[in-house]
Amino acid sequence: MQQRLVALQLDLRLAETLVTDPSSELAEQMAHVGKGLDDAFQDLLQVARGIHPAILSKGGLGPALRSLARRSAVPVALDLRLPAARLPEQLEVAAYYVTSECLTNAAKHAHARVVEVTAQVRDDVLELTVRDDGVGGADPGRGSGLIGLIDRVEATGGKLAVGSPPGEGTTVDVRLPLAGPSPDG
Repeated sequence: MQQRLVALQLDLRLAETLVTDPSSELAEQMAHVGKGLDDAFQDLLQVARGIHPAILSKGGLGPALRSLARRSAVPVALDLRLPAARLPEQLEVAAYYVTSECLTNAAKHAHARVVEVTAQVRDDVLELTVRDDGVGGADPGRGSGLIGLIDRVEATGGKLAVGSPPGEGTTVDVRLPLAGPSPDG
């Protein structure tokens, strides 16, 4: 739903550029619809914090990432080298939400043309990389949604790094240990 709302927001923004009289009733109605979409998007984020899609629960990370890619407003190139066996649930959920948020950011903020998502398990670590070719300049220190992703990843004992030079796209690298967080922190 998040990806669909972002796609609708982008379509509406495009339609708003076609309105020649910004004071017209049509322009006002489009602004009202835009505000409604923004509010619905924020409501969805609040609801989604505690739940995850059935495809993730039933099929695991691979099918869930493929589903996200199909629904993305930006074309996604997937390179998934995941084991047949399910990964720990908290790692699958963290990887799913990181990917979902990155795809949303690529469409909504980065104006990317393509996103590459790679995921593999190596040396008992789930390695996830999401890279877009957008405008770059993402900064977790500016209070973006990236902070919530960092918190989610660190809660599993993992690490998230963001590289986003202006004009060069954004790369989010995630390392999630299959064993989870250590007892001492």
